[in-house]
Order: sequence, then C-alpha cells, then structure tokens
Amino acid sequence: MEPASRSVKPLQGALLLALSALLFALTGVGIREISASVNNESVVFFRNLVGVLFFLPLLLVRGVRPLRTTRLKSHLWRTTYGLAAMYCFFYAIAHLPLADAMLFTYSAPVFTPLIAHIWLKEPLTRRMLISSLIGLCGVLLVAKPSSALFEGPALFGLAASLLAAFAFVSIREMSDSEPATRIVFYFSLFSALFSAIPLTWSWQPLDANQLGWLLGIGLLATASQVIMSRAYGLAPPGLIGPVAYLAIVFAGLIAWLLWGETPDTLSLLGAALIFAASLLSVARRRA
Repeated sequence: MEPASRSVKPLQGALLLALSALLFALTGVGIREISASVNNESVVFFRNLVGVLFFLPLLLVRGVRPLRTTRLKSHLWRTTYGLAAMYCFFYAIAHLPLADAMLFTYSAPVFTPLIAHIWLKEPLTRRMLISSLIGLCGVLLVAKPSSALFEGPALFGLAASLLAAFAFVSIREMSDSEPATRIVFYFSLFSALFSAIPLTWSWQPLDANQLGWLLGIGLLATASQVIMSRAYGLAPPGLIGPVAYLAIVFAGLIAWLLWGETPDTLSLLGAALIFAASLLSVARRRA
C-alpha cells in the first residue's frame, strides 16, 4: 500500500489528536480515582467491554454492515499492540511513581516517526525528530522522573511506550480502508475477549459506585480512541504525534483544578515546550 494514497491533513489531524489527549487525561483521572478499590485486571476488562457496548446503537440502527472488514489480521495486530501496551502501562503504574509511569505513556510519540518510516515508508524529516525531542524534554520537566526510572519495572514502562507507538502506526496503516469507528470496535471487541481471561483468577465483586466509575472510564477511553484513530487517519503519526504530549498538560491542569496540585516553574516550562513541539509538528512548511 503506497503512503501517497492516504490523505494528509495535519491541522485537522492535530486538532482531533488534541481533543483525544484531553479525553485521555480525563480517563486518567477516573483510573486514578477507581484504582484504589478496583484491581487492574477489572479496570482493563471493563474499559474494553464498555467500548464494545458503545457501538450497540450503531449495530441496532445500521446492522453489522458498517463493521464488516477484510482486514481482520490487521485488527488483531492492532489489538495485540494496544492491549499489551495497556497491561504494561498498568503494571508500570503499580510499581513506579505515577510521574515516571506518565513519562513512559507520553514518550510513545518519540518512537512513532521511526516506526512509521520503517513500516509505512512515510517521510522521516528533521522537523519530526526535533519536535519529538522538544516534546520529550517538556515531558521530562513536567514529570520529573525519580531514580526508580532506571530500575527493573521501568522496562515495562518502556515496553508500554514502544507498543503504543506500534499501535499508533498500525492505525495509520489501516486508515486507507478502515474508518475510525471500525478500528476502535474491533480493538474493543478483541481486547474485551482477551482481557476477560485474567478475570478467571482475579474477579472481584463491584458495587454500583464502582461500576459507574468504570462506565465513565470506558466511555471516555472509547471516545478518545475513536477520535485518535480518525486523527491518525488524517495525518502520519510521525507528523502529528507530538500533539499527544498535550495529554500531560491537560492532566496537570485537571490535577490543579481537582486536587490543588500547583505546577512549579519547571512544570510550566515543560508545558510550554510541549505546546511548542505540538505547533512545530503541524506548522506549514515553506514552499
């Protein structure tokens, strides 16, 4: 499949990716609140199950036709990357300081230009590399990783970011024939089936309040996935990927509003670098 056959609309893609980042940050707030009483296996499963239920109205109104696909193998690979990244990230959250785990989550755009270049033969420009590195510097200033970053569990965090980068590129690879809703539906369906397996040994009873939180997390995460899939269908991950760094800025703002966590000077400087990287990644080139 030739990359030239795919549309390239960086501004629209970047705006959608920024909205996806906001929804992802809100999802993180929900996970932070519920993780104190619900185990990771249950959170992952219900996040994916709600994703499947999200599409029930579409199925009832339009039937299965919009979800028919000839690229089941591609959907399975996307699920493999995405679900593995999800489990690695949850493991990192459980065994690393939250700031360190967040750093790994938002470092995925650093790897996407190279992976997209090797896998899809999409251009790898100096601007892409510079914007990715600027964004990563911003994330470092905001997250302020501790010495735990260099310990054993950090390998799971690194795996999470690499797997997430592969998932982003796999979305782009399918975008020439698969709409965002179809990509997210199959990801949610396969992920729900696979993530149900660990529940055979880790199931826990849930009350109405916990189920409410899990429903909200699943809806936010699924909406974020649909919008992100659409964004990467409009522009290469290597081009707009740094915009995903905005999620850590949104998370900081939400933490300030909800919990009074005031950002320090380094955090504000990091946020400025993240915004700069996002703008640089989508700025129009001179003719």
